[in-house]
Amino acid sequence: MTAAVFDFAPLLPAGLPAAAAKWTGLAKYSFVGGNNDPDQVPLEGLIDAVNAVLKREGRTLATYGLASGPQGYLPLRQFLTAKLKADAGIACTADEILIVSGSLQALDLVNATLLARGDTVIIERDSYQGSINRLTRLGVNIVGIPLDHEGMRMDALAEALADLKSRGITPKYIYTIPTVQNPTGTIMPVARRTELLRLAEQYGVPIFEDDCYADLIWDGQRPPAIHAMSKTGNVIHIGSFSKSIAPALRVGYIVAGWGVMSRMLSLKTDAGSGALEQMVLAEYCAPHFSTHVPKLTRGLRAKLETLMEALNEQFGTSAEFEDPKGGIFLWVKLPDQVDTLKLYQAALAAGVSINPGPEWSVDKAYAGSRLRLCFASPTHEEIREGIALLAEVCHREFGVPERSANIEKRGRA
Repeated sequence: MTAAVFDFAPLLPAGLPAAAAKWTGLAKYSFVGGNNDPDQVPLEGLIDAVNAVLKREGRTLATYGLASGPQGYLPLRQFLTAKLKADAGIACTADEILIVSGSLQALDLVNATLLARGDTVIIERDSYQGSINRLTRLGVNIVGIPLDHEGMRMDALAEALADLKSRGITPKYIYTIPTVQNPTGTIMPVARRTELLRLAEQYGVPIFEDDCYADLIWDGQRPPAIHAMSKTGNVIHIGSFSKSIAPALRVGYIVAGWGVMSRMLSLKTDAGSGALEQMVLAEYCAPHFSTHVPKLTRGLRAKLETLMEALNEQFGTSAEFEDPKGGIFLWVKLPDQVDTLKLYQAALAAGVSINPGPEWSVDKAYAGSRLRLCFASPTHEEIREGIALLAEVCHREFGVPERSANIEKRGRA
């Protein structure tokens, strides 16, 4: 007689996320997630770094924190102090950096330190799905600020801050992805960063700066980080090696003053992020990062060109998009009758996975006909074939693109 399976359901607390679906593998044509180009992973250099650092320091793995302390492997933090100064203008010490298990842990630590249910935060209307979902689960009130081709609109931010103040509400932070915004791919210029800092200081609200995509700018030229421009230490800055080296390494970092860093550190109760990954990154990045990233971005830019050409060929004028300033994704607007949540399901059944726009926006209606396409992981051939198949599915489900418009656009290509 088979024993009954124990039922855990009655023991689960209220408010848990929906149960996860079983993993069935990536779609044949995958345009989702933050996956990068497998051919651009610096494999040989990482192998050399593994061998070198393990031979030299492998026995330190016997000690939690590698004797560098709970903030992470000291040589990696020292590399970051130099990199952040050179690339982003951030002048910080190794003691102002906390190594974390990817930027998602950074989000969790900042939120756990600053937020309680019922609090209010300001974010960009279209933003990183991981940030939106976390805030929703925490029961936080989200105020979304529209964007334009230069990122978060300061007029809309000023209006939102004034409205909240009139109701006696001080937001806990303003969250922004100013450098290669996710999903729009915009870069906030210096003048707008200056105005953002002015508004934040006027209303007494800190800024949470997510710079996880900032290494992937086509021309390699970026504005200074908002953290670097602040005179009052009111900016928490996070970054990651996921997009510049490899996402599966799960190494990110937080830059903040000790007053708030010490509180986040007390909440990081995982006995430290993966030490071997930190050691390997420090060993590899110090001599190679500055030459690896330009090569990576050239390859990504070429894939973006293939994606935009494929969209023009297959969708014609039905697909609207702005050429992003960098990154690994393209934010696409389809005609209003297209529901990208439904398109996602139909396309997935055909072997194409996309990110439907409503999952990347706090305004679900506004983003209903938008989608995010990540172009880094598929090959050029897979990009062309996948977009052609997506167009077939979209036409079948929504009549988009119209056949005549598609043919006309092909003739101009």
